[in-house]
Amino acid sequence: MTSTSVAFTNLTSVAVLVFIFGFLAARIKSDVRIPEQTYQMISIFLLFGIGLKGGHALKETSFDSFAVPALATFLLGIFIPIVAFVSLKMVRKINDIDRGAIAAHYGSTSLVTFSAALLFLENSGIKVEGFATALLTIMEVPGIVVGVYLGSRHRNKSVQWGKTLHEVITGKTILLLVGGLAIGAITSHSGYLAVVPFFINLQSGFLTLFLLHLGYLAGNNWGEIRKVGATVGVFALLFPIFTGTLGVIVGVMAGLSVGGATILGVLCASASYIAAPAAVSIGLPEANAPLALMSSIGVTFPFNLIFGIPLYLEIARKISSL
Repeated sequence: MTSTSVAFTNLTSVAVLVFIFGFLAARIKSDVRIPEQTYQMISIFLLFGIGLKGGHALKETSFDSFAVPALATFLLGIFIPIVAFVSLKMVRKINDIDRGAIAAHYGSTSLVTFSAALLFLENSGIKVEGFATALLTIMEVPGIVVGVYLGSRHRNKSVQWGKTLHEVITGKTILLLVGGLAIGAITSHSGYLAVVPFFINLQSGFLTLFLLHLGYLAGNNWGEIRKVGATVGVFALLFPIFTGTLGVIVGVMAGLSVGGATILGVLCASASYIAAPAAVSIGLPEANAPLALMSSIGVTFPFNLIFGIPLYLEIARKISSL
């Protein structure tokens, strides 16, 4: 499949089209948003279902094949927020606390971008290592912690690390992913097959509804996105290309397949809008929350969804062929 056909396939996928539809619906003031309780239910379904599928796949994974990619992912989770924080020094309009908050968002990961990438690769017939979900979980924690630390160094009062770490570790993102991984790894094959029709087969449909909601949020908050400023907007576009490419290169060096390296690139390029905002609100309560959130969900997320995923796949193919 050529680069052009890969890009066209992604642009015309249901996931991308539904996100665009939600965005346009919000811009014309149509109320197609999903109710908050339904949105929370869908996020719980996706988190647990993805963890469950990943945990079941871990049964066939050897420690030797998992150890190096896991270590590389953890180190990337530390490195990326540092680079984000330093890069944001070029944006003079924001202070170090806001830089730390944005760095925490970009050091963390996006479950929906990850899910969309898995679906895209699956539809393209490209296999991904079964421990990909574990890599998502591994990257989630250090990115947030390092971002909060960098943002807190120049403030008078110290970070409530106990509450912040508790929010990161016991928040629904980590807890449901880890819980799903553990249950998927422990349960029998017949036990797993019994819940496949609901938790696995319906993931694409629930993901579509989630993307409708995110598209609506992006469209409804477009005014806030424009307030972010051109420089931060450029950062939100260029930074994921850099980190996505870095993730792909590291993934190939760590022995991942083309699909696995693509997923690691997606994880590195994505920015959180679930786990990070909750943790940052405790660790850096004086940070400008809309600034980080709208940068991640309003600029980086749609870029990765529409253009980034096929881009990282092509980079993985090129590097793997060298």
